[in-house]
Amino acid sequence: MRSKMKLSEIIKNCGTNAISGPTDIEITSVTNDSRKVVPGSLFIAVNGCGNDGRKYIGKAVENGAAAVMFEILRSAQDDTEGAADVLESCCAKKVTLINVENSRKAVAMAADAFYGHPSGKLKLVGITGTNGKTTTVTLLYRLFRSLGYECGLLSTIANYVGPRRLETANTTSDPVTVNSLLAQMVDEGCDYCFMEVSSIGVEQDRVTGLEFAVGIFSNLTHDHLDYHGTFAEYLRCKKLFFDNLRASAVAITNADDKHGEVMLQNTSARKVSYSCRGVADHSCRILEQSFEGMLLRIDGSEVWTRLIGGHNAYNLLAIYSAAIELGADKNETLIALSRLESAPGRLETLHGPRGLCAVIDYAHTPDAMENVLKTLKEVAPGKHLACLFGCGGDRDRTKRPEMAAVAEKWADRIFVTSDNSRTEKTEDILEDIRAGFSPSGLAKAVFIADRKEAIRTALMLSPDGSTVLLAGKGHETYQIIGTEKRHFDEKEIVTEIFKQCSTI
Repeated sequence: MRSKMKLSEIIKNCGTNAISGPTDIEITSVTNDSRKVVPGSLFIAVNGCGNDGRKYIGKAVENGAAAVMFEILRSAQDDTEGAADVLESCCAKKVTLINVENSRKAVAMAADAFYGHPSGKLKLVGITGTNGKTTTVTLLYRLFRSLGYECGLLSTIANYVGPRRLETANTTSDPVTVNSLLAQMVDEGCDYCFMEVSSIGVEQDRVTGLEFAVGIFSNLTHDHLDYHGTFAEYLRCKKLFFDNLRASAVAITNADDKHGEVMLQNTSARKVSYSCRGVADHSCRILEQSFEGMLLRIDGSEVWTRLIGGHNAYNLLAIYSAAIELGADKNETLIALSRLESAPGRLETLHGPRGLCAVIDYAHTPDAMENVLKTLKEVAPGKHLACLFGCGGDRDRTKRPEMAAVAEKWADRIFVTSDNSRTEKTEDILEDIRAGFSPSGLAKAVFIADRKEAIRTALMLSPDGSTVLLAGKGHETYQIIGTEKRHFDEKEIVTEIFKQCSTI
């Protein structure tokens, strides 16, 4: 990784409006976090969502910043933190000031330059869509490692540089973090990196400047409207990822999703399609399935996989399509697919007394939960199916009644509870969910705010041999109530309940 670089080289493509001070100085680091500034740093004051980085300029200078990049102050009203006075004091301290038009794009381009354009030195594969991103990138990472390649992973669950695990805070990290991790992957000999790309990450320029070898579209359903405002804007941000792919890249789309063709309308990349229902460049059919796995026919060849469900058939087909387009051998890829296990918190099953089966899944959108419930009905026909779910606080409220309608359609018994309520009252969230039930749906629904108690009740009240879906938490080992992050691991809770209640 690069330890120093001339400021003039870093800011070449940052869209500068004006510069005050020398640019031939050596920069030791690039950061958008004033707490990480060290002597010689370039601090980029990002005008972010709900936070103005310009109010931290003074702190960055105190910590030794050699240069500060900031977005233009458009009016006196825009100067809510007295940034103009701070900038004036920077001049007195001989700190180089760089004024840019768009600080979000600037930090992405500066990070890309400082770390030596690492995304162009390996094959970066990005996947976007509402559901399936984490499963797909995680399994691609595992598949290519099993094929003998060194790989990196940037995902919701964790980041990996080769075999080394690093925790992650967002689905798509900030550009400095992303480029730093990519540079580490390059230094450690990684051939590939598989990355989740969120719509918010695209809109906030977190992937700007990255050179993707492959882009994959999974599906588009209701999510993140609390941020985007409208479904049309949500779609636009997803599509923008493909619009920005280079001509040398490959754009792979789900032909069975009604938005699949739209995603690739304006891309310069080579277009590839996959389908589980019709004609496409790569196709798949489910031949049989059970809780142990499913038999698929992919591009004319049969393969047994350990994953189950139609949604996972799409995930596996997307993985296969990407591998083939990246030049992997078909037979080796199919053998590797047959050995893959699901990502953490995705259809994880725990078997308990009285033939009960608890299924933990991250499904937190109406479409994702419907996919899982439908799968459980298919693999365990005739068995009682209970569904436990909640909805996150401070997030899109419009999907709450839709989740209720999905649960009512597929489940025999429903337990509505908390998820990450954050600063909303759990009772208010439950009322939003309640509004989505019909009278008959309400008759089979139980509302219990405490999630641990709801899990216990669901297991106690379910008949022998039942399947009980615990939706929404998946791999998460915490619950956010108010601003407090509390330990909450559903696998631990279910295991504890099964041990304590051998005769539930």
